Amino acid sequence: MKLFVHPFSSYSWKALIALYEGDVAFDYANLEEPENNAELARLWPLKLFPVLVDRERVIVETTAVIEYLAATQASIAPLIPSDPVAAVDVRMMDRIFDIHVSTPQQRFIYDRLRPEADRDPYGVAEAGKRLDTIYAWLDERMASRTWACGETFSLADCAAAPSLFYADWTHPIPAELTHLKAYRARLLARPSVARCVEDARPFRGYFPLGAPDRD
Repeated sequence: MKLFVHPFSSYSWKALIALYEGDVAFDYANLEEPENNAELARLWPLKLFPVLVDRERVIVETTAVIEYLAATQASIAPLIPSDPVAAVDVRMMDRIFDIHVSTPQQRFIYDRLRPEADRDPYGVAEAGKRLDTIYAWLDERMASRTWACGETFSLADCAAAPSLFYADWTHPIPAELTHLKAYRARLLARPSVARCVEDARPFRGYFPLGAPDRD
């Protein structure tokens, strides 16, 4: 298998965490290398990543990549519960982290990358309010559990780790949300996540808001 990723990309981390959790062998196609970018463009015209290639199969969209890995790699299968009701909770939390944490966080990033005349302060302020709301909801949820869906690390945590890592840089989690802050710390201490953090460290200059001197 071959995975097209960038070491600083949050959605790349999400797929990489799953692979590292399962200790699955794969070729790491780093998109810092021009030839990998050219191949990605041939595989997926939108040039979004990660993209997984497994023989003749090309899998796009990060959750689909992990779903495919869970279906084909026994060591990754535990990331999605076999019980269908429990699996719904995991998939729900996966979407919450992608849509309600990562998406508003990226609103700040995309705004900063625009020319100043084209920036959208209202949209950024609304994204901040959305993050404040979901932070409070997540803090209450995490008061009684170790991982996003209980005591077992899952697909939802693969999504949570990069989402909360970058969101806290962009729009800091308030100090009083101690359960959510502790969950973020647990995620960053997980070996699969720590590996992504370290591999991304040389690229922190890419963060347009200025990477904080922590984590």
